[in-house]
Amino acid sequence: MSQTDRALNPSGTYISPDADPSSQTTIIPHNQQPLVIRTYPSESQLERSIQYAAVAQEKWARVPLSQRIAIGRRFMEEFSNMRDEIPLELTLQMGRPVSQGAGEIRGTLERAEYMLSIAESALADVSLKDTDKPGFRRFIKRVPLGVVFVIAPWNYPYLVMVNSVLPALIAGNAVILKPSPQTPLAAERFASAFHKAGVPKDALQVIHLSPQLTTTAVKHPLVDFVAFTGSVSGGRAVDIAAAEAQGFKGVGLELGGKDPAYVRADADLDYTVAELVDGAMFNSGQSCCAVERIYVHESIYDEFVSRYVDLVKKYRLGDPTEARTNLGPVVSVASADRIRKQVTAAVQAGAKALIPEELFAEAQPGTAYVAPQVLVDVNHTMDVMMEETFGPVVGIQKVVSDEEAIALMNDSPYGLTASIWTNAEKNPESQEAFLRLVDELHTGTVYLNRCDYLDPALAWTGVKNSGRGISLSKFGYDQLTRAKSVHMKIKTSP
Repeated sequence: MSQTDRALNPSGTYISPDADPSSQTTIIPHNQQPLVIRTYPSESQLERSIQYAAVAQEKWARVPLSQRIAIGRRFMEEFSNMRDEIPLELTLQMGRPVSQGAGEIRGTLERAEYMLSIAESALADVSLKDTDKPGFRRFIKRVPLGVVFVIAPWNYPYLVMVNSVLPALIAGNAVILKPSPQTPLAAERFASAFHKAGVPKDALQVIHLSPQLTTTAVKHPLVDFVAFTGSVSGGRAVDIAAAEAQGFKGVGLELGGKDPAYVRADADLDYTVAELVDGAMFNSGQSCCAVERIYVHESIYDEFVSRYVDLVKKYRLGDPTEARTNLGPVVSVASADRIRKQVTAAVQAGAKALIPEELFAEAQPGTAYVAPQVLVDVNHTMDVMMEETFGPVVGIQKVVSDEEAIALMNDSPYGLTASIWTNAEKNPESQEAFLRLVDELHTGTVYLNRCDYLDPALAWTGVKNSGRGISLSKFGYDQLTRAKSVHMKIKTSP
């Protein structure tokens, strides 16, 4: 397997060189047992699938937009009808506690509802009537790109799929959906809801691909756009493969994060501490916009850390299929080993770990269970403050001013989200300070007093190694369409 192909394994899990090269096996994170096996297509089968998608796209694009939107709403009904089956199935695939599965269903439906509600206006012709000269008419159409290849991750499969698949289809594209090897059932269920709603099967195909075939699909001349969500190395591999292809296809890259939070001196700690614990620990920290580093004003630092540690100690790490569990395993043993290694390196470099591992008996070497950890005495020479952890670990650092906090928040190769915690409700000057700091942060989204949440009305985007491109909001439709200008000279007589 080449370096490019290895990077295109979006699950981030280790693939044994002895594994069957013609299939993939999904391993249940909490017990390391096989769940499902999927066979890869041959190159000729992949070729036919892409050709079928291209033909289907031309027909699908001729379906009136109003009908496509109606099909999208029927998709929501079909997906909602699956709400009782999804949580446990998702837990077995990627390890999130079953008690938290309903949130992904709600979020998927919320995003679908918003993107459908704005589709007509976002995809409408742009009239230039107000500036047309007599005898002329000009307007700009939004037309579909063609075949969109979506490479989806495992950590929030439904949320990421709805970000790209739904607007791509509503805009008139065909979609080839390649799920992570960790969550194949999620993609199959997602597509089945669309098919039941009326999307032609060739217009939305789920195809399980090896890393090598993924590269082949990215480079295929009939694939017009690639939407990738995953690691920085994976995104770079997709970008390189697309650049090596014929023509100049578009690529959207939603990549990693090392998202910071800044707790100002006037923050409401009764509210802030719980929010930032959840922002770091939910889904075992396996979110591109999880809070991975916190900067706290020195005047409240000790109290903040004490409260934070007390709350983390109350988490229940264990079997994610049990209702009482609120912290499950990470996705794989390899991921757990990597997280532990990063924590160990930080401690060896001078960081102090505040959570005794013996509080979490399940977290043993050789398992995918990782004890939550809070690190202090950290600095930016440590990977734990600079490189994505993707686990239930957070570093907390003391700062003396807004200026120091902003400098540290920006001192990162990533730029996905950042959050600032200050009492804007009671102190109007704190809201003004927040708005000043927004302009200084190098990031795609800035939150006030919240984190780790995607509002579908806002553009989801990043800077630096967090990628490029946009999903959600009206601009999400712009990424999945192209402008087509129409210039009409109607009056030709003297």
